[in-house]
Amino acid sequence: MGDYPWLHVPGEAAPMQAGVGVPPLDEELEGALDDLAGIHAGVDMFRDGIRLLAVDLHDADKTQTILTAIAGSGGVDLLDTLGLLVQRLTNPASNPALRDLDPETVKQIQQRGEQYAYETALYAPREHTNDIAGLISGP
Repeated sequence: MGDYPWLHVPGEAAPMQAGVGVPPLDEELEGALDDLAGIHAGVDMFRDGIRLLAVDLHDADKTQTILTAIAGSGGVDLLDTLGLLVQRLTNPASNPALRDLDPETVKQIQQRGEQYAYETALYAPREHTNDIAGLISGP
């Protein structure tokens, strides 16, 4: 949206006006975003970004690009990026909060974080967004 602030303040984008011709958020998405409020400024920024993507007015090309960026390319999409974030948050070398836990517990946490990132990259469903992007671009 053209009037989106150049300086992001988490939570300031809610509620956000829908673009001309774009309906407001449905109750399910709005409720899901509300449930995540206040956890951390970074999560609030995710919420604001999702809200902006949902209510902004996109052309077909931009819609196709956004869908591919969310879950379409494998390796350079938001699903993989979130998997890597989980891996980072579960690694005591990058998250000092884990260092005081029992070493065996830390090891399990780190292994599960690595497994999550690996499985997200390998198995996350991307065929649907790729198919949709292909339908948007036409035959």
